Amino acid sequence: MSNHLPSFLKQACYFEASLIIVAYLIGLFANIDPFEWVIFSETAIFNGMIATLPLLLLFFAIEQLPFKSLRDIRILLLNNLCAHLTKQSWADLCLLAGLAGIGEELLFRGVIQIWIENVWGISAAIIITSLLFALVHAITPIYALLAAMISVYLGLSLDYDASRNLLTPIIIHGLYDFIMLNLLMYQYRQLTAKKDETQNPNSLRNP
Repeated sequence: MSNHLPSFLKQACYFEASLIIVAYLIGLFANIDPFEWVIFSETAIFNGMIATLPLLLLFFAIEQLPFKSLRDIRILLLNNLCAHLTKQSWADLCLLAGLAGIGEELLFRGVIQIWIENVWGISAAIIITSLLFALVHAITPIYALLAAMISVYLGLSLDYDASRNLLTPIIIHGLYDFIMLNLLMYQYRQLTAKKDETQNPNSLRNP
């Protein structure tokens, strides 16, 4: 990883990458190889890209809802995530989103969901995995609920088109995170620019 990356981004990338190791180790214990289900195919990539659209539509729909709890999530992300990534390029955000998609999907869908499915069946596997996914993403209760809903969607996508392929949820997760990060960063920079303009109204007039 390039040494130019700031501490926050490095730590975030290392954390997401470490989930790959965690998935592998838990997989050894459960006799599950998560990489077995990562099958590179054009169909899986296409399915993943298309299946990202409903999540994006959900995001934009939620943005329009006039609920304080949803606004609080947005403000929390802008202040605690975007503030640390404001100077990062789209390539840096792509790296972070890609690692999140790979690491989290290998762990949750590639190991935990399959492990539980082998014992209690697919329905219990998706529900329990989604509850665990929600707990890990429990920034706020509403955020945890949204994370659980997304996890159910990702869990179902594992067997999309009657073909078990972990690449599909990896693509969905990574692409969704990448687009959301860029949209949030755009909003953050717009708000920051307006704030600077309000605090320094004469700055634009100076040569």
